[in-house]
Amino acid sequence: MKKQQIRSSFLLLLTAVIWGSAFVAQSVGMDYVGPFTFNAVRSLIGGIVLIPCIYFLNRGKEKEKIQKSKRKNLVFGGICCGIALMAGSSLQQIGIMYTSVGKAGFITAFYIIIVPLLGLFLGKKCTKFVWIGVIIALIGLYFLCMTGSFSVGRGDFLVFLCAIMFSIHILIIDHFTKFVDGVKMSCFQFFICGIICLIPAIFLEHPQISLLLAAWKPLLYSGVLSCGVGYTLQIVGQKGMNPTVASLILSLESVTSVIAGFFILHQSLSQRELIGCVLMFIAIILAQLPENKKKDEEEMEWENIA
Repeated sequence: MKKQQIRSSFLLLLTAVIWGSAFVAQSVGMDYVGPFTFNAVRSLIGGIVLIPCIYFLNRGKEKEKIQKSKRKNLVFGGICCGIALMAGSSLQQIGIMYTSVGKAGFITAFYIIIVPLLGLFLGKKCTKFVWIGVIIALIGLYFLCMTGSFSVGRGDFLVFLCAIMFSIHILIIDHFTKFVDGVKMSCFQFFICGIICLIPAIFLEHPQISLLLAAWKPLLYSGVLSCGVGYTLQIVGQKGMNPTVASLILSLESVTSVIAGFFILHQSLSQRELIGCVLMFIAIILAQLPENKKKDEEEMEWENIA
Protein backbone atom coordinates (compact mmCIF):
# COMPACT_ATOMS: atom_id res chain seq x y z
CA MET A 1 0.00 0.00 0.00
CA LYS A 2 1.38 3.40 -0.94
CA LYS A 3 2.33 5.86 1.81
CA GLN A 4 -0.13 8.43 0.39
CA GLN A 5 -2.98 5.91 0.56
CA ILE A 6 -2.08 4.96 4.14
CA ARG A 7 -1.97 8.67 5.09
CA SER A 8 -5.33 9.37 3.42
CA SER A 9 -6.94 6.34 5.09
CA PHE A 10 -5.66 7.48 8.49
CA LEU A 11 -7.00 11.03 7.99
CA LEU A 12 -10.44 9.72 6.99
CA LEU A 13 -10.48 7.30 9.92
CA LEU A 14 -9.58 10.18 12.24
CA THR A 15 -12.45 12.17 10.70
CA ALA A 16 -14.88 9.32 11.38
CA VAL A 17 -13.69 9.12 15.01
CA ILE A 18 -14.11 12.89 15.47
CA TRP A 19 -17.58 12.92 13.92
CA GLY A 20 -18.73 9.81 15.80
CA SER A 21 -17.55 11.04 19.20
CA ALA A 22 -19.11 14.45 18.46
CA PHE A 23 -22.50 12.84 19.16
CA VAL A 24 -21.42 12.63 22.81
CA ALA A 25 -20.46 16.31 22.84
CA GLN A 26 -23.83 17.18 21.32
CA SER A 27 -25.65 15.13 23.94
CA VAL A 28 -23.68 16.65 26.84
CA GLY A 29 -24.13 20.17 25.45
CA MET A 30 -27.89 19.79 25.71
CA ASP A 31 -27.54 19.73 29.51
CA TYR A 32 -26.69 23.45 29.38
CA VAL A 33 -28.15 25.07 26.26
CA GLY A 34 -30.96 24.51 23.77
CA PRO A 35 -30.48 22.79 20.39
CA PHE A 36 -30.61 25.99 18.31
CA THR A 37 -28.21 27.79 20.63
CA PHE A 38 -25.78 24.87 20.51
CA ASN A 39 -25.89 24.67 16.70
CA ALA A 40 -25.57 28.44 16.31
CA VAL A 41 -22.45 28.68 18.46
CA ARG A 42 -20.70 25.56 17.14
CA SER A 43 -21.41 26.53 13.51
CA LEU A 44 -19.99 30.01 14.00
CA ILE A 45 -16.94 28.50 15.72
CA GLY A 46 -16.54 26.08 12.80
CA GLY A 47 -16.68 28.92 10.30
CA ILE A 48 -14.07 30.93 12.22
CA VAL A 49 -11.77 27.89 12.47
CA LEU A 50 -11.92 27.31 8.71
CA ILE A 51 -10.67 30.83 7.90
CA PRO A 52 -7.02 30.03 8.80
CA CYS A 53 -7.45 26.57 7.19
CA ILE A 54 -8.36 28.26 3.90
CA TYR A 55 -5.31 30.51 4.23
CA PHE A 56 -2.91 27.59 4.74
CA LEU A 57 -4.49 25.45 2.00
CA ASN A 58 -4.16 28.32 -0.48
CA ARG A 59 -0.68 29.30 0.68
CA GLY A 60 1.83 29.15 -2.17
CA LYS A 61 -0.86 29.29 -4.84
CA GLU A 62 -0.91 32.18 -7.25
CA LYS A 63 -3.57 34.74 -6.47
CA GLU A 64 -6.30 34.86 -9.05
CA LYS A 65 -9.30 37.09 -9.41
CA ILE A 66 -12.53 35.32 -8.63
CA GLN A 67 -14.86 35.40 -11.62
CA LYS A 68 -18.30 36.87 -11.12
CA SER A 69 -19.98 33.55 -11.95
CA LYS A 70 -17.72 31.66 -9.52
CA ARG A 71 -18.42 34.21 -6.76
CA LYS A 72 -22.14 33.88 -7.44
CA ASN A 73 -21.93 30.07 -7.19
CA LEU A 74 -19.93 30.35 -3.97
CA VAL A 75 -22.51 32.63 -2.34
CA PHE A 76 -25.58 30.77 -3.63
CA GLY A 77 -24.05 27.36 -2.88
CA GLY A 78 -23.06 28.49 0.61
CA ILE A 79 -26.59 29.73 1.31
CA CYS A 80 -28.20 26.49 0.06
CA CYS A 81 -25.73 24.35 2.03
CA GLY A 82 -26.18 26.51 5.12
CA ILE A 83 -29.97 26.16 5.06
CA ALA A 84 -29.78 22.38 4.55
CA LEU A 85 -27.13 22.07 7.26
CA MET A 86 -29.21 24.15 9.64
CA ALA A 87 -32.26 21.92 9.10
CA GLY A 88 -30.30 18.68 9.38
CA SER A 89 -28.18 19.62 12.39
CA SER A 90 -31.18 21.09 14.25
CA LEU A 91 -33.27 17.96 13.72
CA GLN A 92 -30.32 15.86 14.85
CA GLN A 93 -29.67 18.00 17.91
CA ILE A 94 -33.32 17.91 19.00
CA GLY A 95 -33.54 14.17 18.24
CA ILE A 96 -30.55 13.40 20.47
CA MET A 97 -32.60 14.74 23.39
CA TYR A 98 -34.92 11.73 23.03
CA THR A 99 -32.63 8.89 21.89
CA SER A 100 -29.15 7.49 22.58
CA VAL A 101 -26.06 8.73 20.75
CA GLY A 102 -25.42 5.22 19.40
CA LYS A 103 -28.81 4.96 17.74
CA ALA A 104 -28.54 8.54 16.50
CA GLY A 105 -25.19 7.74 14.88
CA PHE A 106 -26.50 4.74 12.97
CA ILE A 107 -29.74 6.39 11.89
CA THR A 108 -27.81 9.45 10.69
CA ALA A 109 -25.55 7.13 8.67
CA PHE A 110 -28.65 6.17 6.69
CA TYR A 111 -27.81 9.16 4.44
CA ILE A 112 -25.43 6.82 2.60
CA ILE A 113 -28.50 4.91 1.42
CA ILE A 114 -30.74 7.96 0.88
CA VAL A 115 -28.24 9.86 -1.30
CA PRO A 116 -28.25 7.39 -4.23
CA LEU A 117 -32.03 7.08 -3.96
CA LEU A 118 -32.47 10.84 -4.24
CA GLY A 119 -29.97 10.72 -7.09
CA LEU A 120 -32.56 8.80 -9.12
CA PHE A 121 -34.52 12.04 -9.49
CA LEU A 122 -31.36 13.61 -10.93
CA GLY A 123 -30.97 10.89 -13.53
CA LYS A 124 -28.37 8.87 -11.60
CA LYS A 125 -28.78 5.09 -11.53
CA CYS A 126 -28.41 2.90 -8.45
CA THR A 127 -26.47 -0.36 -8.43
CA LYS A 128 -28.11 -3.60 -7.37
CA PHE A 129 -26.05 -3.47 -4.17
CA VAL A 130 -27.73 -0.18 -3.21
CA TRP A 131 -31.20 -1.71 -3.58
CA ILE A 132 -30.17 -4.74 -1.50
CA GLY A 133 -28.70 -2.30 1.03
CA VAL A 134 -31.97 -0.35 1.16
CA ILE A 135 -33.93 -3.48 2.05
CA ILE A 136 -31.42 -4.53 4.72
CA ALA A 137 -31.26 -0.97 6.09
CA LEU A 138 -35.05 -0.80 6.40
CA ILE A 139 -35.00 -4.06 8.37
CA GLY A 140 -32.17 -2.65 10.48
CA LEU A 141 -34.11 0.54 11.15
CA TYR A 142 -37.07 -1.57 12.25
CA PHE A 143 -34.97 -3.37 14.87
CA LEU A 144 -33.22 -0.16 15.85
CA CYS A 145 -36.18 2.20 16.14
CA MET A 146 -39.42 0.27 16.57
CA THR A 147 -40.50 -0.39 20.15
CA GLY A 148 -42.48 -3.34 21.46
CA SER A 149 -45.69 -1.35 20.96
CA PHE A 150 -44.85 -0.88 17.25
CA SER A 151 -44.28 2.85 17.64
CA VAL A 152 -41.29 4.87 16.50
CA GLY A 153 -39.56 6.96 19.14
CA ARG A 154 -39.75 10.74 18.70
CA GLY A 155 -35.98 11.07 18.74
CA ASP A 156 -35.47 8.29 16.18
CA PHE A 157 -37.97 9.90 13.80
CA LEU A 158 -36.34 13.33 14.10
CA VAL A 159 -32.87 11.86 13.48
CA PHE A 160 -34.23 10.01 10.43
CA LEU A 161 -35.54 13.32 9.06
CA CYS A 162 -32.08 14.72 9.81
CA ALA A 163 -30.55 11.96 7.64
CA ILE A 164 -32.81 13.04 4.76
CA MET A 165 -31.72 16.67 5.16
CA PHE A 166 -28.05 15.66 5.31
CA SER A 167 -28.61 13.67 2.10
CA ILE A 168 -29.93 16.81 0.40
CA HIS A 169 -26.98 18.69 1.87
CA ILE A 170 -24.53 16.18 0.34
CA LEU A 171 -26.17 16.45 -3.09
CA ILE A 172 -26.00 20.25 -2.92
CA ILE A 173 -22.29 20.06 -2.08
CA ASP A 174 -21.74 17.54 -4.88
CA HIS A 175 -23.27 20.00 -7.34
CA PHE A 176 -21.53 23.21 -6.26
CA THR A 177 -18.03 21.85 -5.52
CA LYS A 178 -17.63 21.39 -9.28
CA PHE A 179 -17.60 25.16 -9.61
CA VAL A 180 -16.17 26.49 -6.32
CA ASP A 181 -13.60 25.67 -3.65
CA GLY A 182 -15.15 23.15 -1.25
CA VAL A 183 -13.47 24.43 1.91
CA LYS A 184 -14.43 28.04 1.17
CA MET A 185 -18.04 27.03 0.60
CA SER A 186 -17.98 25.02 3.81
CA CYS A 187 -16.77 28.07 5.73
CA PHE A 188 -19.55 30.14 4.18
CA GLN A 189 -22.20 27.52 4.98
CA PHE A 190 -21.18 27.40 8.66
CA PHE A 191 -21.70 31.14 9.01
CA ILE A 192 -25.08 30.93 7.22
CA CYS A 193 -26.14 28.00 9.42
CA GLY A 194 -25.01 29.77 12.59
CA ILE A 195 -26.77 33.03 11.75
CA ILE A 196 -30.07 31.29 10.90
CA CYS A 197 -29.91 29.21 14.10
CA LEU A 198 -29.39 32.38 16.14
CA ILE A 199 -32.91 33.60 15.32
CA PRO A 200 -34.88 30.76 17.03
CA ALA A 201 -32.16 30.52 19.69
CA ILE A 202 -32.68 34.15 20.77
CA PHE A 203 -36.49 34.16 20.64
CA LEU A 204 -37.21 30.60 21.86
CA GLU A 205 -34.29 29.61 24.09
CA HIS A 206 -33.01 32.94 25.47
CA PRO A 207 -29.35 31.83 25.75
CA GLN A 208 -27.37 33.00 28.78
CA ILE A 209 -23.63 33.70 28.83
CA SER A 210 -23.19 31.70 32.04
CA LEU A 211 -24.72 28.57 30.47
CA LEU A 212 -22.65 29.00 27.30
CA LEU A 213 -19.51 29.18 29.43
CA ALA A 214 -20.62 26.06 31.30
CA ALA A 215 -20.98 24.24 27.97
CA TRP A 216 -17.62 25.45 26.58
CA LYS A 217 -16.11 21.94 26.29
CA PRO A 218 -18.81 20.32 24.09
CA LEU A 219 -19.22 23.57 22.13
CA LEU A 220 -15.50 23.81 21.37
CA TYR A 221 -15.25 20.12 20.50
CA SER A 222 -18.21 20.29 18.13
CA GLY A 223 -17.17 23.61 16.65
CA VAL A 224 -13.42 23.23 16.32
CA LEU A 225 -13.01 19.48 15.79
CA SER A 226 -16.31 18.26 14.34
CA CYS A 227 -17.01 21.25 12.08
CA GLY A 228 -13.64 22.87 11.40
CA VAL A 229 -11.01 20.13 11.66
CA GLY A 230 -13.26 17.23 10.64
CA TYR A 231 -14.37 18.78 7.37
CA THR A 232 -10.83 19.89 6.47
CA LEU A 233 -9.44 16.40 7.18
CA GLN A 234 -12.14 14.95 4.92
CA ILE A 235 -11.15 17.29 2.06
CA VAL A 236 -7.43 16.54 2.44
CA GLY A 237 -7.93 12.81 3.06
CA GLN A 238 -10.11 12.23 -0.01
CA LYS A 239 -7.42 13.51 -2.40
CA GLY A 240 -6.14 10.54 -4.38
CA MET A 241 -8.41 8.15 -2.47
CA ASN A 242 -10.97 5.87 -4.08
CA PRO A 243 -14.32 7.54 -3.22
CA THR A 244 -15.92 4.16 -2.46
CA VAL A 245 -13.22 3.33 0.09
CA ALA A 246 -13.39 6.88 1.49
CA SER A 247 -17.17 6.66 2.04
CA LEU A 248 -16.79 3.29 3.74
CA ILE A 249 -14.14 4.63 6.15
CA LEU A 250 -16.21 7.74 6.94
CA SER A 251 -19.30 5.61 7.65
CA LEU A 252 -17.43 4.19 10.66
CA GLU A 253 -18.58 7.32 12.51
CA SER A 254 -21.74 5.35 13.35
CA VAL A 255 -19.67 2.67 15.08
CA THR A 256 -17.62 5.32 16.89
CA SER A 257 -20.80 6.96 18.20
CA VAL A 258 -21.90 3.68 19.82
CA ILE A 259 -18.47 3.10 21.39
CA ALA A 260 -18.23 6.70 22.62
CA GLY A 261 -21.76 6.61 24.04
CA PHE A 262 -20.98 3.37 25.90
CA PHE A 263 -17.65 4.44 27.46
CA ILE A 264 -18.34 8.14 28.10
CA LEU A 265 -22.10 8.34 28.75
CA HIS A 266 -22.52 4.70 29.85
CA GLN A 267 -25.32 4.22 27.32
CA SER A 268 -25.87 0.63 26.23
CA LEU A 269 -27.93 -0.88 23.43
CA SER A 270 -30.33 -3.78 23.80
CA GLN A 271 -29.81 -7.00 21.85
CA ARG A 272 -32.56 -5.92 19.45
CA GLU A 273 -30.90 -2.54 18.88
CA LEU A 274 -27.48 -4.17 18.37
CA ILE A 275 -29.00 -6.38 15.65
CA GLY A 276 -30.36 -3.23 14.02
CA CYS A 277 -26.91 -1.59 14.17
CA VAL A 278 -25.24 -4.62 12.57
CA LEU A 279 -27.83 -4.70 9.76
CA MET A 280 -27.43 -0.96 9.19
CA PHE A 281 -23.65 -1.35 8.98
CA ILE A 282 -24.00 -4.21 6.47
CA ALA A 283 -26.33 -2.04 4.39
CA ILE A 284 -23.84 0.83 4.49
CA ILE A 285 -21.05 -1.46 3.23
CA LEU A 286 -23.23 -2.90 0.45
CA ALA A 287 -24.19 0.59 -0.72
CA GLN A 288 -20.51 1.35 -1.36
CA LEU A 289 -19.76 -1.75 -3.46
CA PRO A 290 -19.31 -1.04 -7.20
CA GLU A 291 -20.82 -3.27 -9.85
CA ASN A 292 -18.60 -5.28 -12.18
CA LYS A 293 -17.95 -2.76 -14.96
CA LYS A 294 -16.00 -5.30 -16.98
CA LYS A 295 -19.00 -7.61 -17.05
CA ASP A 296 -21.27 -4.74 -18.14
CA GLU A 297 -18.87 -3.79 -20.94
CA GLU A 298 -18.77 -7.39 -22.18
CA GLU A 299 -22.57 -7.53 -22.22
CA MET A 300 -22.68 -4.30 -24.23
CA GLU A 301 -20.16 -5.72 -26.73
CA TRP A 302 -22.31 -8.86 -27.21
CA GLU A 303 -25.37 -6.68 -27.73
CA ASN A 304 -23.52 -4.65 -30.38
CA ILE A 305 -22.42 -7.85 -32.15
CA ALA A 306 -25.96 -9.17 -32.11
